[in-house]
Amino acid sequence: MVDPQPYIEHPTIGCIVMLHSRPGPDAGEDTNAGPAPDDSVNFSLVLVVGRSQINCVVVSKIVERSGLKAVSEIPDSAPQALTKLKPGVVILDGGADNCDCDAALAHIAERRRAFAGSVPCVILLSTRGVSSEQLPHGRSVDAIVAKPFTPESLQPVVDRLLRRARG
Repeated sequence: MVDPQPYIEHPTIGCIVMLHSRPGPDAGEDTNAGPAPDDSVNFSLVLVVGRSQINCVVVSKIVERSGLKAVSEIPDSAPQALTKLKPGVVILDGGADNCDCDAALAHIAERRRAFAGSVPCVILLSTRGVSSEQLPHGRSVDAIVAKPFTPESLQPVVDRLLRRARG
């Protein structure tokens, strides 16, 4: 018998959140977003990266309120997803010490340097007050949103960065 999927009620967004296991990068997960052609950026796609499934689900729901599609990845598979999907925005959950996504951030920094641009836009979800200068590859972080975040604190940041990136 298969165990039922656990559900929790998330107090910040006021909805029931279903926890599920995410397959790894070799599991052949179909994201339905598809890769963007050539080196173009998919501004309707947001890559959410983090170790906490709950935070990834909550962030995804907030992003979807803006009419965007969210794809969640664990930090280890984020570089491959970034290359394949070419999202317009990446939201990194820094974890307790703001370094859970350092490898993904390094990959994003390389990508931004290679294309001499500021895409993808990067938002770091941080547990403590830091500035981008205090982070490794901090110049690749466009905005820092403090935890606990709410739809009212995160959604406007996503919208603003997308407007800026689209020109």
